[in-house]
Amino acid sequence: MNFPVFDLHCDTALALLNLGNTGRKQLAENDLHWDLKRAAASGGCQCFACFTTPEMRQWYHKTPEDIFELELAGILGQLEQNGDRISQAFTPEQILENRRLGKMSAILTIEGPAGFGYDPELLENLHQIGFAASTLGWNEQNVLTGSHATGGGLTDRGREYVKECQRLGILVDVSHISDAGFWDILSMTQAPVIATHSNSRSICGHSRNLTDDMFLEICRTGGVAGINLYTEFLGERPDLDKVCDHILHWLKLDAQGEHIALGGDLDGCDSLPAGFDGVQSYPALAQRLLQRGVGQQIVENIYWNNAMGVFMNAVRHHKK
Repeated sequence: MNFPVFDLHCDTALALLNLGNTGRKQLAENDLHWDLKRAAASGGCQCFACFTTPEMRQWYHKTPEDIFELELAGILGQLEQNGDRISQAFTPEQILENRRLGKMSAILTIEGPAGFGYDPELLENLHQIGFAASTLGWNEQNVLTGSHATGGGLTDRGREYVKECQRLGILVDVSHISDAGFWDILSMTQAPVIATHSNSRSICGHSRNLTDDMFLEICRTGGVAGINLYTEFLGERPDLDKVCDHILHWLKLDAQGEHIALGGDLDGCDSLPAGFDGVQSYPALAQRLLQRGVGQQIVENIYWNNAMGVFMNAVRHHKK
């Protein structure tokens, strides 16, 4: 059975800049994890992250601001070139309309605000461009918060950033943040909170993953957590069953599967689980979930309904 895919996180925008990758560099068809040719089989909606961190100066000899501009221009240009098959969506209604027309939707997200100086005053312009979700950093300690790698909670500027995101209707993404920063955000949130690409720490004890208490708090806000397919965050002998183990554990906490989504981290990770080669493998994961006893409705929730619902909820909270 083929379920439509709503994936909360990929790094294809950066991968397409030809920074250390090989193969054709077009969104339509390439040698990366994600392209339109393979994604079209499941259709749906893909969130494209514009990823920046201060470390880019060492990696690419460019500023994070330069990389951000290149990623944004690149992905928007590719969407324009392939407008017959995929369109940027600014609202949930546009996602539904694109699906009715037989087209995929693209949503812009922010992974690390280094590309615009961590400046909350720039979020309004970015929201108008179409950015719909944002982390507060990547693996670096910054002026907003600590990360999972460094520790440390929100700064005053970080709290301002969260407030401004939620004022505008931009979803706050807690992937990559420190535990202290997570709890600081949850103590002040006025809207659903999401973890676009984080797994269960009970199954794999990596600090990038969520504890059960964290997952339950995300549920409480009406948010979702997107399953990450990077092997480092899955645990030993990563394969489709290990991915299912993370989902099944969360289903013990969220019995109806209303707060679990997909966030594959495609084109942002070095290795994928055995049995998953790229976006074309999402039907195989769905089939394995069904074989493991997950009901069809819950799989559909995980693959589409939950992510769709959280974007609708963000709009509702923004209008209040």
